Amino acid sequence: MHTAIDTGNTATVASGSGITANLSRQVMSSIEIAELLGKRHDNVKRTIEDLAAKRLVHPQAEDEWSKDKMNRPRATRIYKVGERDSYVIVAQLSPEFTSRLVDRWQELEGRVVAHLQVPTTFAEALRLAAEQVEQNQQLQQVIEKQAPKVAAIQRLAGAGGAICITDAAKHLQVPPSKLFAWLQQHRWIFHRNGSTRWIAYQPRISAGLMVHKVTALKPDAETGADRAAYQPLVTPKGLALLAEKNIGASL
Repeated sequence: MHTAIDTGNTATVASGSGITANLSRQVMSSIEIAELLGKRHDNVKRTIEDLAAKRLVHPQAEDEWSKDKMNRPRATRIYKVGERDSYVIVAQLSPEFTSRLVDRWQELEGRVVAHLQVPTTFAEALRLAAEQVEQNQQLQQVIEKQAPKVAAIQRLAGAGGAICITDAAKHLQVPPSKLFAWLQQHRWIFHRNGSTRWIAYQPRISAGLMVHKVTALKPDAETGADRAAYQPLVTPKGLALLAEKNIGASL
């Protein structure tokens, strides 16, 4: 059964306690749950999907990239859940292992508390307040610096027409060769066997991130069959997503 899983960011409820706010952002992956219970990851994912279909849990889905034995990129779909949903999932899979889950959450919470700085003197409180003001000023400077870029991304997302990958690289301010390599590694484009032409993966087309420009070629000289060339183009939606990923920082 195919179940739609939320892939967006999970909102964090504001709290009067800094500790509570930090702990509320803790998540656990389906891989961690599988390891805790000694279960197969695909069985854990199936349980999560069944529970999500009944609206009993609300996981976030994302792809974790790795390489297979032939050094080819491979995506593994994983789910991330909060503390409440993890108990529901474990209760469904292995009720007897709930204590292990409790221990794991206490470990995660302990890491957060260990990183919190609680002032014990007035001088320390003043220093902490000064550091917070400086951090806020730095954050504001980053926001102001990124504002034109964010506005540009928003304009691109709402614009019409797709562009070639070379032009997309110019918009993203990255070398075209590196953008081609990134798109190939992350399964946006590929080469057909025996061809040097790039082809867009169908899931990227279905998601509205890419389209194909079809150019009619001269018929085959021997068979007379019609021929066509396909050029992958990046849509405004695809360009906006690439810009949000800030792929230039990883190239």
